[in-house]
Amino acid sequence: MATPGALRRTYTWIASHAPWSAWAWRNTAFATAAIPPALPLLLGAAALVALPGHTALPLLLVLALRPLLTLLQRSRFRTLLGLDVPPVVHEHRWATVRGLTERLRSESTWRQYGYHLLVSPLAAAGAAALVLTWAGGAAAASVYGWYWVLPSDGELPSPGWTAQYDAITGLGVLALLAAPWLAAALTRIDATAAAALLGPNRARELERRVEDLAESRAGVLDAADLERRRIERDLHDGAQQRLVSLAMNLGIARATLTDLPPEARAVIDEAHREAKEAIEELGNLVRGLHPAVLEDRGLDAALSGIAARAPLPVELTVDLARRPGSTVEAVAYFVVSEALANVAKHARAQRCSVHVGRVAGGRRGDLLRVVVTDDGVGGADPAGGTGLTGLRKRVGSVDGTILINSPLGGPTTVTVELPCGL
Repeated sequence: MATPGALRRTYTWIASHAPWSAWAWRNTAFATAAIPPALPLLLGAAALVALPGHTALPLLLVLALRPLLTLLQRSRFRTLLGLDVPPVVHEHRWATVRGLTERLRSESTWRQYGYHLLVSPLAAAGAAALVLTWAGGAAAASVYGWYWVLPSDGELPSPGWTAQYDAITGLGVLALLAAPWLAAALTRIDATAAAALLGPNRARELERRVEDLAESRAGVLDAADLERRRIERDLHDGAQQRLVSLAMNLGIARATLTDLPPEARAVIDEAHREAKEAIEELGNLVRGLHPAVLEDRGLDAALSGIAARAPLPVELTVDLARRPGSTVEAVAYFVVSEALANVAKHARAQRCSVHVGRVAGGRRGDLLRVVVTDDGVGGADPAGGTGLTGLRKRVGSVDGTILINSPLGGPTTVTVELPCGL
């Protein structure tokens, strides 16, 4: 048994889709508004019948009125349906030769012609059928009223007239009930065709947006790289130099002030040791941000420094005929640095090799390929918190790819490919 709430929702749905509902009249108004924009083509067709020799007249009429018809159709969709069909933006004005050439060569122009020559007449024909459905249904449903209102000239009705009138009334009611759904179907078909033909090409628009986003992201990455370089210079030329000066002064004080009590000398020794540790930590931090050698001498020299500081033997091969972009160099440096740190912490490896080279990437252009291989225990899992997740994010920030092959027992191979043109 239906609950009162379900019955209330059913009654509400029926009332909102009844012939007298706002939904029905809105769709009807929208569908019938398709008739005026189709009049130029209809008039051209009528002229074609009246003037058989002028076969190009309807086509020329629509070709000339295409901008105005498109504007009228967009206004109809926006005003009556609340659907905003975005206009097609051209680089040059239509009144110039370049503007006319651009519009004639644009596929969006011919899609609009397709709408005006094909969809618009069909929509107008559907709207005419809809008007006839409403009018015929209303006339048929009220046939008894017409019988009592119109004079009968004294003639008696034929036998069985009530059964005929009942059938006509029933057909009229069915037509009135079907008219809103016919209007809704015409509205949906017209809206779908307009979105595909009147507006800009969605695939092209998505391609343009992807290109804009790629350019914006490249600008953000470059700005972040410049900011890292600025921070590196400030730390190297500012805080690090102050710490070096502090360590030197403490060392001089420890060497010259020999008559201090043991407690004071212990404090100076401790401060001197902490200053040197702070200098070392700050140096590691600066190298992690953006080492100066990477900007000055490129990946070969920067990666050589990482390999020299690694706690295990590293075989480094860098084969680059020309340098990639600075952002790609920074990502490659981070990848090798983080990969070697992971090998030292987790792999229990004896040796490691790093190969960096430039390879052809087909449609993507040249790629910078970084391959890091170790002879450790394997089993590297990005979900295990071993730093591989950070590698994936950093590589993905420049549309790069990363492949990790690490079976149990080893070896582990991390292959990263980065687009050189970024």
